[in-house]
Amino acid sequence: MTTEPPVLLVLAGPAGSGKSTLCDRLVKEIPDFARVVTTTTRAPRPGEVDGVHYHFLTPEQFDEKLAANAFLEWAWVHGKRRYGTLAESVLEPLRRGESLVISVDVQGVESFRKASAAYPLIAQRMTTVFIVVDHERLVARMRARAQDNEDEIAGRMRTAERELREAHKFDFRIESRTRDEDFAALLGILKKARARVARS
Repeated sequence: MTTEPPVLLVLAGPAGSGKSTLCDRLVKEIPDFARVVTTTTRAPRPGEVDGVHYHFLTPEQFDEKLAANAFLEWAWVHGKRRYGTLAESVLEPLRRGESLVISVDVQGVESFRKASAAYPLIAQRMTTVFIVVDHERLVARMRARAQDNEDEIAGRMRTAERELREAHKFDFRIESRTRDEDFAALLGILKKARARVARS
């Protein structure tokens, strides 16, 4: 167990900004770091374990949690399924001394900010990070992934432009370059986040 104070890093950025890769690498390389286990109403895929990959809830269970105001943030995805972050999924590990990282969209981060008013532990431990990617680099990355056609890429770029307008609200910004440079920048931010928590 490290003696470092636990922190909550909340990462956002446009599709193709590499935020999931950064989260995975942080958990792999930094002791006592874990991803926040989020909640979904979709069925588990083969090999997925409840409480490890997601908390899998039925729509009825999700409604109950919503009614109990148990979510920090939640959203419909593609109009079919719901995803969200339960307050306890963040509070419990932080209380145990674990550091957490989560990747959410810009609206999700705004929900986290609002929720932190009700949860002093989150307010004290949270640092928000936005990954800024220039237009050409982002388009190139999306094409390289070969998952989207040109119309979809154009749609994602419109979303990215909207998200970039929110970047100034974040505690820190990473100007995305290579994977290693981005990770080094994230480690620098982690150091500052831990120093801030230690002082508070």
